[in-house]
Amino acid sequence: MSAKQSSYLLVEDEHSLGRMAVKLKDEPAIAVDLEADSLFHYQEKVCLIQISTPLQNILVDPLALHDLSPLSPVFADHQIQKVFHGADNDIRSLHRDFGIEVNALFDTQIAARFVGSTETGLATLLKERLGVLVDKKYQKKDWSKRPLPPAMLDYAVQDTVHLLRLSRMLEKELLAKNRLLWVKEECGVLSKVRQDPPGNGPFFLRFKGASRLDGRSLAVLESMLQLRDKAARRRNLPPFKVLGNAPIMEIATKKPRSEAELVSIKGLSAGQVRTLGNSILRWIEKAMSLPEDNLPAFPKRKRQQMDAKSSGRAKVLKSWRSRRAKEMGVDPSLICTNAQIQSIAIISPKGQEELARIPGVRAWQRKLFGDEICALLQGTGFLSSSPLPLEQKPNP
Repeated sequence: MSAKQSSYLLVEDEHSLGRMAVKLKDEPAIAVDLEADSLFHYQEKVCLIQISTPLQNILVDPLALHDLSPLSPVFADHQIQKVFHGADNDIRSLHRDFGIEVNALFDTQIAARFVGSTETGLATLLKERLGVLVDKKYQKKDWSKRPLPPAMLDYAVQDTVHLLRLSRMLEKELLAKNRLLWVKEECGVLSKVRQDPPGNGPFFLRFKGASRLDGRSLAVLESMLQLRDKAARRRNLPPFKVLGNAPIMEIATKKPRSEAELVSIKGLSAGQVRTLGNSILRWIEKAMSLPEDNLPAFPKRKRQQMDAKSSGRAKVLKSWRSRRAKEMGVDPSLICTNAQIQSIAIISPKGQEELARIPGVRAWQRKLFGDEICALLQGTGFLSSSPLPLEQKPNP
């Protein structure tokens, strides 16, 4: 069946927000989602907060409110379960824009993965498990525009109105599989994610593929990223709408010096050449004129080194992970991520105490697989005599 139009309360003033927050404190669980404007403006901001209880749907307009602090105690309350779907960016955004911290998180996307679902998008889960069809046609609209039309407000409600029912269904399945505590631990970790602070170093440090470039190409790349950022700020657009990553990388490697060469850059439109072409060529020229001694270099990251024994242990662990994942009917990365396997393979813990001191390994993983992993490593023939580094502390 299709999602039906749902009634909602639109909160646009502090008095209504305060009354609503008081009522939410009595709820055992609330469903939450956010709408933002990351596709339309340079600095992303939260434009709408959707909250559903079993009896009411609430739309909070943060652009009409000066103070959202009445919501903070609700989101921080450990006795009120907050149900999100794919909460990572929402958790970061709530903290970034309003200083709101979320406790007692239950993420239905994480839960779905742990019960063995391979397709974990909200629309797919609602269709498969509740028979509800949702239309995502407003997903990429500009949520900062006011007034929001009724059709968009009703669309926003659909992302939370069914979420509590879905969460109860998933919780029941997790309990039956004895996996609910695993999901709660994962959600607890997720609830602590925060927005990365603006970098003080060069832009290229945060650009995918930059580490493979030579110094001259890095200089051109950095000049393009600075030019893009300057134009994006001036025009209040997300940087990717000014200049995409693919043409920027091609410019950095090909280093066009004329308009004719610039036109040949794949992904660079005629409009971009017309409005940015001269600036692009000037900034390239500036980067090309830098002395060799002043060229940037991508810093070498200190990584855990995999020797032959470590690689052998990692291979054994990955084979074990595949078997375990198949037995449990889940994605192998839930058993152990590649990063966890690498750390475990390098340290080669001989018991639970050493395993507990490896950063990133969850308590539920140690309890369920710890003895098995250590016994497996003991029998690999790739044992390590290296002690666990002292600076690595146990997980809380």
